[in-house]
Amino acid sequence: MSRRVDLLIVGAGPAGMSAAVVAKRHGLDVLVVDEQPSPGGQIWRNIETVAATARADLLGKAYAEGAAVVRQFRASGVDYEPGTQVWYVEAGARAFLRRGGSASSVAADRVLLATGAQERPVPFPGWTLPGVMTVGAAQIVLKSSGQVPDKPVWIAGSGPLPLLYAVQLLQAGGQIAGFLDTTPPGRAVAAMVALPAALFGAPGDLLKGLGWIIRLRRQVPCVRHVAEIEAIGEHGLESIRYVTTDGRAATVPADLLLVHEGLVPTIHPTLALGCRHVWNSEQDSFAPELDGWGETSERHVFVAGDGAGIGGARAACLRGELAALRITASTGRLSEVAAEAFAKPIRSRLADALSPRAFLDRYYRPRPAVFVPPDHTIACRCEEVRVATIREQVSASRPGPNQVKAFTRAGMGPCQGRQCGYTVAHVLAAAEGRAVPDLGLYRVRPPLKPVTLGELAALDMMDSVP
Repeated sequence: MSRRVDLLIVGAGPAGMSAAVVAKRHGLDVLVVDEQPSPGGQIWRNIETVAATARADLLGKAYAEGAAVVRQFRASGVDYEPGTQVWYVEAGARAFLRRGGSASSVAADRVLLATGAQERPVPFPGWTLPGVMTVGAAQIVLKSSGQVPDKPVWIAGSGPLPLLYAVQLLQAGGQIAGFLDTTPPGRAVAAMVALPAALFGAPGDLLKGLGWIIRLRRQVPCVRHVAEIEAIGEHGLESIRYVTTDGRAATVPADLLLVHEGLVPTIHPTLALGCRHVWNSEQDSFAPELDGWGETSERHVFVAGDGAGIGGARAACLRGELAALRITASTGRLSEVAAEAFAKPIRSRLADALSPRAFLDRYYRPRPAVFVPPDHTIACRCEEVRVATIREQVSASRPGPNQVKAFTRAGMGPCQGRQCGYTVAHVLAAAEGRAVPDLGLYRVRPPLKPVTLGELAALDMMDSVP
């Protein structure tokens, strides 16, 4: 089945919902598709169910704010299809979807990708052992079902999310065996130049984070400046070995290790569309090249939210509104003058929402081992390709990620390089004396997500992919 809409929005998180409300208000025919069963995205996952329960209080005010956005989205009248995966987007703004075991396509005059971010892959020796998972995954379980680990956990990493989850876990009755802070020494000094802007634009955010740090240091054993981590075990996690920058080392028993080293934009859809990307040196990641409204180098393809650069929920909502205004103006339903007038206060609020980013990005920039792990570390967990195997390719030539992909199968697994793409690029760049932006990432091929032959067969002939 094929259909056409004015605007297709991929993702029902803060950016996607906010954009949908604005676009619908101005008369556009809007379709929002999302993989999750309910709106909210990762940041506000399961908010409709949790909002009226005590769990909302332990998850914090920033989480509870999502309830109002979801209610506005539900009341807007947009066409919303949850439980839907976009497995291919082709030039000309045509998307192929799968839902309920069948595939379909939709043609859209404009497309807004609001697919958010993913946790930065953190490869280290033993990271594929059962019992090692990300902080984000653990938080999803807390938001979705209210469950907390029944044994004390170790948390290792850097950034606001591990601090937030640790506080949430304690409030939910969980136990923390220890917190391994991997923030390198000297980062506070490096970030100090950006502190005044952060305090001016969003002082509450910084004070909230400081409160988390103080609470954890009072209640949880904290080890600062951890430089190396190894998960040890035969068939599952049994212990953790860590080393600090000043040479202190220890091995401690562990049942569950949660790791996190920041977020990176989800860029597979924009890579597949051939959009130009730029390297964000502050966030050590690629992001699509966008104009001031969120439009990519491909005409009528927009990006909003953390997929445009990590900024948080408040910024995502505002970026979604800006993109929707430009999209509406491009259809003629809103004049350029009116769009600019509506956008002015939004841009001001967006600047405030983004004001802490420079400070946070500099303070919590990942340690070097996150980018170039030891040789015996598995780089591609799908195909079990180790860092040493990647590095061996350099002895014969100066390959890029796509050549390594062909030689080693790294990046050919179900995740299509989402978990190993940056690691391969960093390892090659270090070995060849080049910069990651010069090497780039894997080329992305459809399907973006697994799709069955049965689902493909269900497509009409006119919907088939060339």
